[in-house]
Amino acid sequence: MNYDVECFCKVRACVLCVCRSCTDIICCVLFMLVIAGYIVVGILAWLYGDPRHVLYPRNSTGMFCGIGQNKDKPNVMYFDIVKCATATNVMAAALQGLQCPTTQVPDLYFNSFIISLRSTYNIDKIFIPKTCFCVHSDLTNGFNIKEVGLRIFEDFAKSWQWIVAGLVIAMVVSVFFLLLLRFTAPVLIWVLIIGVLAVGAFGIWYCYNEYMSLSNSALTYNNVGFTTNVQVYLQVRDTWLAFLIILSIVEAVLLLALIFLRTRILIAIALIQETSKALGHMMSTLFYPIVTFVLLLVCVSYWGITALYLATSGAPFYKVVAMNTSQSGCSVIRANETCDPEYPTCPSARCVFINYNTEGLFQRNLFNLQIYNVFAFLWCVNFVIALGHCTLAGTFASYYWAFSKPADIPTFPLIQSFMRALRYHVGSLAFGALILTLVQIVRIILEYLDHKFKEAQNPCTRFIMCCLKCCFYCLEKFIKFINRNAYIMIAIYGKNFCVSAKNAFSLLMRNIIRVVVLDKVTDLLLFFGKLLVVGGVGVLAFFFFSGRIQTPGTTFETAALNYYWMPIITVVFGAYLIAHGFFSVYNMGVDTLFLCFLEDLERNDGSPQKPYFMSKNLMKILNKKNKPAKTG
Repeated sequence: MNYDVECFCKVRACVLCVCRSCTDIICCVLFMLVIAGYIVVGILAWLYGDPRHVLYPRNSTGMFCGIGQNKDKPNVMYFDIVKCATATNVMAAALQGLQCPTTQVPDLYFNSFIISLRSTYNIDKIFIPKTCFCVHSDLTNGFNIKEVGLRIFEDFAKSWQWIVAGLVIAMVVSVFFLLLLRFTAPVLIWVLIIGVLAVGAFGIWYCYNEYMSLSNSALTYNNVGFTTNVQVYLQVRDTWLAFLIILSIVEAVLLLALIFLRTRILIAIALIQETSKALGHMMSTLFYPIVTFVLLLVCVSYWGITALYLATSGAPFYKVVAMNTSQSGCSVIRANETCDPEYPTCPSARCVFINYNTEGLFQRNLFNLQIYNVFAFLWCVNFVIALGHCTLAGTFASYYWAFSKPADIPTFPLIQSFMRALRYHVGSLAFGALILTLVQIVRIILEYLDHKFKEAQNPCTRFIMCCLKCCFYCLEKFIKFINRNAYIMIAIYGKNFCVSAKNAFSLLMRNIIRVVVLDKVTDLLLFFGKLLVVGGVGVLAFFFFSGRIQTPGTTFETAALNYYWMPIITVVFGAYLIAHGFFSVYNMGVDTLFLCFLEDLERNDGSPQKPYFMSKNLMKILNKKNKPAKTG
């Protein structure tokens, strides 16, 4: 007998540490090395980078506008370079690093003018003198982004309590909806199924009426030809005949599926009810998405900060232009030499910022480091998601394999499952995350190539590129499906990734019809739940923030808001995230209990040595029962 299966029979639970060992150790070590390298890259980026290069503009001397001595001058103003537009002056300025002595006026067409100069004279770099200045109210236009941002921030400051109240309502509604599925799932699911059939029947009736109403119409497709006006095709009788045939076929398929798959639908309903019951006993699982969200936020923040510091790595590089060699200290300085603007040795020399230093091993490999940053970021994100899947799967599996519920449910099952995943299965989770990361990297490369060479593509290359992107998109979806079920099997049996993925895929393929039915029933139910939560909270927020609902006894006034739609959007978006987080836990619970149910059917027979662990409702649907132990 398999040792893990023996554990089931002896201790009535399969997810015990004594039955496990570390899996995929090589991938675990590789993942740790990548994390260590990622930390080193972040430290080097922090040492060499300076985000001020991105956050603040520079003047011609390399000084930042908006900070330091230019604190009151946050904007940069370019010199008028129209006087330097002749071929002789442009070539001289480009070759010698010199700049034209011009008056300082704003140039609204600077960018387009520089582009035209570069294309005309084939010059990659033109150094234009620029200075910091303060924008007065008479120089600004009517639309001020900063002012709009301040107004939006002011609206949030006035309404944040009510925004939080709306999000709390969304959370409460989501939790109650999931818990009530224990009692309302059969009614909701059958109502939704009958509703779908009723919509199809209505469509058939409507198409038939339209088809009969056009019985005297002589308009055909030959008369219409090809046109972009869809309304014209709706006047053709054959259009409604085609709709009628399609809807009738779909309705017939749905009715036949309902008749022949009713037992599997009942199994899906029972598993959904069992998941709701499990959530009632392990409420902490509903809040695990907060852990995943925090870890993902750390990954995204680290990636963004590292990318910013890498992009701004390299010291500024200055050169001397426009000096008077007769002054003291200027005879030893030549034009186009490097200089330091903070320690001038020649009063008349202009020390002008040219570019950033690209010399040195670190600076020469910035592009490679950015690629490493993206790769490590994707791997970490996929690992965090895998850790969440394995943790929740282990929690729900401990519920299913508890013979006497809730007495045999382990204490703090969520924490135990989380610690098991970190102690034994980091390598397996990293392995699955690595496979998914490699496919995502290929998709990013394809998107980059498609964007880079879009104008040079012919119809054949566009078709090939489209096929490649479609194939790798489908491959990514397939790998996510395999990984998700592999993590469930890892949580149940503690095997390595490849064995778990193979076993999960084989188990699902042996029960493919049950898989499809459960998946579609669950999707339909959760879609209705999300629609209920987001739509209900969104409508409530609209009526409240638009002033259509009066709130006596409160000091909040909707008229005081500058943009009342901003709190509404925030509440709707937050309600969607909350519902998605709670429902993702529920979906993981359904998938886990389903795989446990399939394993229970294949490995146990109801005997005292191998009893069924499924609920009495599931045993009743399948006409199975546990045999009592023989006495005497």
